[in-house]
Amino acid sequence: MRYLVTGGTGFIGRHMLKRLLARPDAEIYCLVRSPRRLATRTADLPGRERLRPVTGDLTVDELGLSEPDLASLEGVDHVLHLGAVYDMTASDRANRAANVQGTRRVIELAERIHAGRLHHMSSVAVSGDYAGRFTEDDFDRDQRLGSPYHATKFAAEAMVRGQTAVPWRVYRPAIVVGDSRTGEMDKVDGPYYLLPALTGIAALTGSAGRLLPIPVPDLGTTTIVPVDYVADAMDALVHADGLDGRAFHLVSPRPQPLVEVYNALAAATGAPQVAQLIPDPVIAPLRGLAGLVGGWLGQIPEAVRLRNALLTEIGIPPRVLPHLTFQTVFDDTQTQAALAGTGIHCPEFADYAPALVDYWCENFDPNRARRAGPRGPLDGRTVMITGASSGIGRETALRVAAEGGIPLLVARRVEELEKVRGEIEEAGGSASVYSCDITQADSVDALVTTVLGDHGWVDMLVNSAGRSIRRSVRLSYDRFHDYERTMAINYFAAVRLILALLPHMSRRRFGHIVNISSIGAQTNPPRFSAYLGSKAALDAFTRVVASETYGDGITFTTIHMPLVRTPMIAPTKIYQAFPMRSPEEAAEMVLDALRRRPKHIGTTLGTIGWLAYTLAPKATDAVLHVAFRVFPDSAASRGITDDDTDTGQVETSALSRGARAMVRVLPGIHW
Repeated sequence: MRYLVTGGTGFIGRHMLKRLLARPDAEIYCLVRSPRRLATRTADLPGRERLRPVTGDLTVDELGLSEPDLASLEGVDHVLHLGAVYDMTASDRANRAANVQGTRRVIELAERIHAGRLHHMSSVAVSGDYAGRFTEDDFDRDQRLGSPYHATKFAAEAMVRGQTAVPWRVYRPAIVVGDSRTGEMDKVDGPYYLLPALTGIAALTGSAGRLLPIPVPDLGTTTIVPVDYVADAMDALVHADGLDGRAFHLVSPRPQPLVEVYNALAAATGAPQVAQLIPDPVIAPLRGLAGLVGGWLGQIPEAVRLRNALLTEIGIPPRVLPHLTFQTVFDDTQTQAALAGTGIHCPEFADYAPALVDYWCENFDPNRARRAGPRGPLDGRTVMITGASSGIGRETALRVAAEGGIPLLVARRVEELEKVRGEIEEAGGSASVYSCDITQADSVDALVTTVLGDHGWVDMLVNSAGRSIRRSVRLSYDRFHDYERTMAINYFAAVRLILALLPHMSRRRFGHIVNISSIGAQTNPPRFSAYLGSKAALDAFTRVVASETYGDGITFTTIHMPLVRTPMIAPTKIYQAFPMRSPEEAAEMVLDALRRRPKHIGTTLGTIGWLAYTLAPKATDAVLHVAFRVFPDSAASRGITDDDTDTGQVETSALSRGARAMVRVLPGIHW
């Protein structure tokens, strides 16, 4: 038995090839634009060596076939025309080129090669907006065809019916979804558009399996079929005797209420289900009113744009929405009669919805990168940490690895990073080391290129590297470079790295960025104009960008960190007398930011300082001026570079009783 198949690399086409190849006598020619794509798509099909690619194109005159190709196709038993544009969002031009002109060329080819039979894949879309029962003998019932897809599928079937001398059969599948057993699908369409919203609702509510007694209107009915039913039924109908000149509806056993479809998908995703329908006598008058209001709003461009934006935000193309339900009831009496005794039947949607959802979650969920591993929120996450050679960065890396994450250690000193990696690996974790000067654009570009090549993506970024300068402004009149240096590393370096990673995070629709700021950005202590100016700039940048990237699933946490005992503060000797947090305690704040991904983490004292300055700025200035008077400038800020260990003791002993009291009352602030 010899077959010519168009659209063999498509979803339904691949399933049909699998069934044809199961026939040991099948010799199959596939009209394809790319033989390589055919080989890739069918690499796992038993008997694929009996597939013979024929290079051609539905949109080219005479299909682009050569004379030797035509000769090899002479007298094929069956032409299965499955090639078409199956896309409600495609343009009229694209639909017409493939669906109408492509079908005309296939008809001409079937006649030229004296094919035994032409099998045309049409669609229930030919029924348009017909209201009522539509039998398999029905075709032109003066229905309105509401989209280019509907119109071109109607025109194509009309040509098959009226413009070919070759015996023909027509197949009209409904909305085709994945395999009912494996869930396999090759694109998002139909009910799949509901899944992002459902999984989002499930994540927010945690209401797995719970019924909501919320009355909802009857939203209409649809008809959905799994691809294995379509392929099984078509395989049987292609090879049955005495069926020429007929159309066959490949539809669900009964019209499926959209609420029923929603509930099946909600049960599979863990989203709440709805339990009550508003009786039709109650909703009918409201439906008419809603139609009038909807028609009126549809004439207002701003309302249409707002509606389309909202639909797009939840993942539903606006053009698709009107075609998710049908006014038509599709009669498949002839199909069921022809399939009697074969054991082929269409399963109930609720029975295979879990398989569809599972496959979608693993392969098509645009937010699948947001799901962490089974061991916790950091399991399997790649976390880039700058300043990872010491202090907060080092401790954060150790904690991330302990929770199953993969820290990407970034700093200039490779030898120090290697020590950190050694500690992580000794504890059973894994980490990668990258030398980078984050203040240099070329170095950051090279870092990002290398990291993405090694790991494929970066899930999270911790901007831990920083520089602090404690110097009063009167000692800074001729030290503008202090401001440049702090901005270079605390602001520009962090922003440069964020901008380099954002495109990749946006494509994956997930990313989290932790910026370690300072409690000083809330409390405004004196002598830190350079340092806190750079931190405040990063805080403002973060607040603005967070609103722009929210829709891409990219979130930010700002940590207003209190005083921490790290090498960065060592030059300020008076801090030896200050109570402060350890790097381990600071790292726990960073880990909290990575696990929960809140907008902000800080301290009560920092919040009080922010409120004080907001509500009583002049009084706050007066208090801070007292602090400025009681705390001296450090030896380092005054240009004294003596490394004598007594220097710190002298500075510490010079603290007044009032200064020591202020340190105790306001712990954690950089004075």
